Amino acid sequence: MGSSGINAEYMGSSGINAEYMGSSGINAEYMGSSGINAEYMGMAAGVNPVETYIRAGRYGKLPPLPWCPGREGAGVVSKVGAGVENYNVGDRVYLMAFGSSAEGGGTYSQYTVAPIKDVNALPENVSFEQGACIGVAYRTAFRALVQRVRARAGDVCLVHGASGAVGSATVQLAKSMGLTVIGTAGTEAGIKGVLTDGADMAVNHREEGYMEAIKGKFGGVDVVIEMLANVNLSNDLKLLNRGGTVAVVGNRGNIEISPRDLMLKESSVIGVLGAGTPRDQVENRAAIAAGLRSGVL
Repeated sequence: MGSSGINAEYMGSSGINAEYMGSSGINAEYMGSSGINAEYMGMAAGVNPVETYIRAGRYGKLPPLPWCPGREGAGVVSKVGAGVENYNVGDRVYLMAFGSSAEGGGTYSQYTVAPIKDVNALPENVSFEQGACIGVAYRTAFRALVQRVRARAGDVCLVHGASGAVGSATVQLAKSMGLTVIGTAGTEAGIKGVLTDGADMAVNHREEGYMEAIKGKFGGVDVVIEMLANVNLSNDLKLLNRGGTVAVVGNRGNIEISPRDLMLKESSVIGVLGAGTPRDQVENRAAIAAGLRSGVL
């Protein structure tokens, strides 16, 4: 069927039986091994770059069809499954799916069904539109800063590309942890946004000499959260203090670096991708929930 919708049934090996109705909505039933599920009415859905790659067929792991995209969203609970105790019909929630992008959460729809592990309470002080953008950005920020880098209060942190979703979340989280934060952006509007998020210093990464300006003010940094490693990694390593760490969150190609930059300062480069262990995921969700309730995120 065309723009009026797609009507298809899918039965996978995991025991998922879903009936999809394209732009007119989604009506699905899910029963996992735990027998716990929750259906919610979507008010807003987050759109991530990876979903555009999948829709264009340019992603390493493409989902079987039919497929409804959307890994994060926010709305109101319309139905709960057997065994659900923490949520009731009418509760405000947001979804933060920890599965692969190809699995998706089906949030590009009026209704979707999610396993209870992906459902989180949405505080009244957070709008549905904001809630739909929490999952990927804040989860990645926490994964990078806390679980991979193990940043500490008092560290100086450069967020290289701080005006995007993950960058903005990283600035907020780093400030709440007691770090001194420098953020970069490519426009004046981006610079203002980085400062609004709480950064101690914001610079334009399109301007010559911005790394020298950071070094002149702080001497060096302990942590770099890097959104475009194929452009910036070599310069990041030169800016690190002894024992510092670069966490690569984003990359679009290759770059040549000098291993001596790592040796001289005993510094590290680590990658950030994925959700970690089940226990890591529990910690991640709990920390984000606490930050939302307190208003620091």
